[in-house]
Amino acid sequence: MIAGPKSFQTHTKGKLLLTGEYVVLDGAKALAIPSRLGQRLQVSAAPELSPGILSWSSYDHQGNIWFQASFQLADQKVLQSTDPPTSIRLLEIFRAIQQQKPKAWHQLPGLQVRMDLEFSRHWGLGTSSTLLAALAQWQAVDPYQLLWDTFGGSAYDIACAIADGPLLYQLNEGVPQSEAVGFHPAFAENLYLVYSGKKQNSREGISHYRVRFKSTSPLPLIKKIDKLTDAILTCTNLPSFELLLAEHETLIGEAIAITPVQQQYFGDYWGQIKSLGAWGGDFLLVTSNRSKKATQAYFQTKGLHEVYGFTDWLLLS
Repeated sequence: MIAGPKSFQTHTKGKLLLTGEYVVLDGAKALAIPSRLGQRLQVSAAPELSPGILSWSSYDHQGNIWFQASFQLADQKVLQSTDPPTSIRLLEIFRAIQQQKPKAWHQLPGLQVRMDLEFSRHWGLGTSSTLLAALAQWQAVDPYQLLWDTFGGSAYDIACAIADGPLLYQLNEGVPQSEAVGFHPAFAENLYLVYSGKKQNSREGISHYRVRFKSTSPLPLIKKIDKLTDAILTCTNLPSFELLLAEHETLIGEAIAITPVQQQYFGDYWGQIKSLGAWGGDFLLVTSNRSKKATQAYFQTKGLHEVYGFTDWLLLS
């Protein structure tokens, strides 16, 4: 059995999560948006390589090689690597693929694999999830199971990687459910994505969350978050949207015992700021009733120079 076609190409997409991932793990509805920027996988035959050898090259968003390695997958060996920890992580993914598809790497011909990342590796838009989704498509295995067998998480990022627009994602008794939804608010020009360049301590947040709900059910919080998610999805004006974001930040902040980012760093800002992803990810969702120039100028005074319009690279419906 040859491991997938000798020639294969796919494109998987990055992600943004408007609902904190802590509560998504417990079944809350998440409004998630894929980005046009993602990662491209190209697999091609490499007759110059010995049978059973897979040569891997990863390129960043500027077209520069940041990682190379070669593998003998039948024997689960790394033959050469420019970054041993990354190659070991890849080998773990290959093993997880083999768990789902035992003959995945039998009689493997010489192959060249190329990954092209379309966003900065530091952005946190889903370098791992786009990789897993692409490899799952190549080998025709379950991408959600592949995530849970390797990196773990709620898997909303996997849903985004294979989606064509905004979606509602939910874990229903551990089973991922994804529903395409319409989300392109009339006030989209008043929304921005700001790259913060730093993360809050997600592990600390998860620890606080688990301690709080160790002896009590998170269901009341989940119900509140679900109502907010529905309201955010259908909101028609900016002031109401800002109130919903503020309420969401307050609820999650109390649940994980972390002060919301706006209170910590941007107390003098005129709009509303919301953490994305696992509540403290690289990007912030920002509202503003002032000009883009004025909004950018404010964040520049805070040392943040990457301010993007909400519609610049998100896949809205």
